[in-house]
Amino acid sequence: MRTFTNLYFSVLLLFFFCTASNAQADTVNAQASKVEKSKKKEKKKKFKLSSIDLSTWSVTTPQLNAKGKATTVEPPEIMDYATNEKLIPYMYNDSTSGALVFYAYPSEATTANTKYSRSELREQMVPGDNNVNWTFKQGGTMKGELAMGEVSKDKEGKYHKVIIMQIHGRLTNEQRDLIGQKDNNAPPILKIYWQDGKIRVKTKVLKKLNATDEELLHEDNWDDDKGFTFNQEVGFSRFDLEVKVSEGKMVVSLNNSEFQVYENIHMKKWGIFENYFKAGNYFQSRDEGAFAKVNYYSLSVSH
Repeated sequence: MRTFTNLYFSVLLLFFFCTASNAQADTVNAQASKVEKSKKKEKKKKFKLSSIDLSTWSVTTPQLNAKGKATTVEPPEIMDYATNEKLIPYMYNDSTSGALVFYAYPSEATTANTKYSRSELREQMVPGDNNVNWTFKQGGTMKGELAMGEVSKDKEGKYHKVIIMQIHGRLTNEQRDLIGQKDNNAPPILKIYWQDGKIRVKTKVLKKLNATDEELLHEDNWDDDKGFTFNQEVGFSRFDLEVKVSEGKMVVSLNNSEFQVYENIHMKKWGIFENYFKAGNYFQSRDEGAFAKVNYYSLSVSH
C-alpha cells in the first residue's frame, strides 16, 4: 500500500511539474511573441516615407547653381529627391513621421523680384513645363496637411515669418510682350503665412478699379490688402489648409472650421492672369543664422 501511495504521489508530482513547465513555456512564448510584434511595430514606425506625389511639381532651393541663380529641380529628377545631392539638405523625409521637410535659410540664391530664399514647390500642370497654367475661370483646389517644424527667432524674441502656400500670377507670352516686360512674372494673388503660431492670409487689391485690361497686367497697379489672421492658433501642431478658387472667388479654410472668402471686384479682375500653386518654405528673413523647417504630411492639387 505504501509503495502504491508513493507511486501515486510521484505520478501526481510529475503531472504538476509538466503542467507548470508547459505554462511557463507558454508564458515565455507569449512574451517573445509580444516582443517580436513590438519590434515589428517599431520597425514600421521608424521608416515612414512621404506619400506626396511630386510628378507635377518643381522645387527651388536656397542653393546657388552654376549660373549664380537659385537651384531648380523639375520632374522627373525631383522624384529622386531622397538621393539627389542637390536636394538632400533642403527637401528630405522625416522617416519617423512620414513628413516631407522643407528647409530654408537666408542665402544669395533668390528668385526674381525678391530678396528672400526658399525651399518651395511650384506646380507644373505639364511636368517640366512652366508655360501651361490655369485661370480662375478654370479653377483649382490645393489641400495640405502640414506643421511648422522648427523656426528661429529675431532679436526681439519673435519667430521669423514663413510663407507656406501661395497662388502666383503669371503673364502669358502675349501679355509679356504687350507690356514690354522681360519675363512672365506677375504678382502673387495669395500668400499664406505661418506667423507667431497663427495662419495669416494676404491677397492683392487693385489701386484703380476702372483700370484697362492692359493696365491690369502691370504689377504696380496692384497693392497688398490689410491681411487676415485666423482665430485658431496652430503653433507647432499639425493643421489642414485648403485653397479653392473659381471664377471671381477664392476661399481659404483652416482645419475645415474657419473660412475666409474673397468674392469681390479684385478677384474678378484677377481673372486676366494665369496662375500656379506653390507650397513649402518661402523664408521671410535675412537675419544671420536664421532658418525654418516646414513639415508637409500631405499635399494635393486638382483642377
